[in-house]
Amino acid sequence: MTTNIYFSPAYNDTTVAFDTFRKALEIAASLASNPIDGVVLVEPRSVTQAELERIHDLEYVQAVLTGVPYDLAKSQGLGWDEGLARAVSSSSGGVRDAALQAMSCGGIAGSLSSGLHHARRAKGAGYCTVNGLVIAARAALDAGAKRVLVLDLDAHCGGGSAELIEGVEGLEQVDVSVDYYDNYSSTPQSRLVLAHGDNYLDVIESELARIADPAGIDLILYNAGMDPHEDAGGAAGIDTDMLRRREEMVFAWAHGHGLPLAWVLAGGYLNRVDMDGLVDLHRLTIDAAAKYSAMRGLVES
Repeated sequence: MTTNIYFSPAYNDTTVAFDTFRKALEIAASLASNPIDGVVLVEPRSVTQAELERIHDLEYVQAVLTGVPYDLAKSQGLGWDEGLARAVSSSSGGVRDAALQAMSCGGIAGSLSSGLHHARRAKGAGYCTVNGLVIAARAALDAGAKRVLVLDLDAHCGGGSAELIEGVEGLEQVDVSVDYYDNYSSTPQSRLVLAHGDNYLDVIESELARIADPAGIDLILYNAGMDPHEDAGGAAGIDTDMLRRREEMVFAWAHGHGLPLAWVLAGGYLNRVDMDGLVDLHRLTIDAAAKYSAMRGLVES
């Protein structure tokens, strides 16, 4: 079974320069020069203005599209230019298309998208302009899903997602973070747990085990941040091998329950790691996705 990974050069169609945008191009280039068996890059459809307005306030959507008012347009903390709306609309479309692909094939798909989970209804935050995770979750419900789980393993808390799924039947979030940024109080729909380098994998394993009736989940949306890494913005003691084991744990858990899973890149920054090193970290997710896609294909055949 092939693994569709959604990507377009439009993900970087902005002069707002930050790792959130730049790394997608580098990872796509890495997959071209050093392919992973079964992985196919696919062009997504951009989200529509109506999809943006479904989860974000009209005033904020207009600001992102036009740059007016400028303070609101740049509220994610990066700035604004005329290409920003194209970039985030394409990137969010990749998340939605990956979600729908995973559901339709009962397997695994991904998108080279990041800068999602802090964006709130009325503004951007934390380098996140549009919350493509929630756009994708709502699209999955439209496609017939009854229960969608956002599994957020970015270093930082997914406060934007927690706000946007609140009160939407069928949406829930499990959020294991190593940093207090964008923290929130747990609710029946969004459970937040803070971990450290010495208990990181144990906490994730415990939280996966706590998920009630996993067989009833129709889709996992996995925010696969690499910024927990001690050299990419995260916590001391979380190294490359630990994140490799984390990816194995997540994909094995989804595979064991037969759950469709769509993943995105999420955080990972040029802190004490260079771009090649950051690309290698994000390839850990792609390696695990390809491995378990192949295993699922063998079971079906």
